[in-house]
Amino acid sequence: MKNEQIMRRSPWLACVLALCISGSAFAQNHAIGFTKGMPFSEGYIAGNTLYVAGQQGPDSHGKVTGTDITLQTTNAIAAVEKVVKEAGFQMSDIVSVTVYVTDLNDVNQMNEVYKKLMPDPKPARATVQVAGLIGGAKIEISAIAVKH
Repeated sequence: MKNEQIMRRSPWLACVLALCISGSAFAQNHAIGFTKGMPFSEGYIAGNTLYVAGQQGPDSHGKVTGTDITLQTTNAIAAVEKVVKEAGFQMSDIVSVTVYVTDLNDVNQMNEVYKKLMPDPKPARATVQVAGLIGGAKIEISAIAVKH
């Protein structure tokens, strides 16, 4: 089927085809925690932008370690960093972060770790309290990075 026919039949498929042909977008499916068959990618590159999925920082067995927000924050930032580096970006490329916490009382402790581990200037950030996170985590961090 010719490209013109594809575009007439399915505009969505035409967009996907265009992205695949141009090479401007691809899934970074080999990043931390990716399991074949999962319904998401740990990171996704589109052009010069990397979108990092929410990271909780599991241990080597894929489980959240402990109930300490300090340890969980450290592990979550390390998980973000792993995705960022595997995608060929640097932590200094991060321009926006969303932090999800299950208890706003943990924000001060989380901030202490965050200040030490995130490079300056700090990215724009939103912090949101949620009812719960998968695996009983207390924190999850997603990020957007742009190569300059």
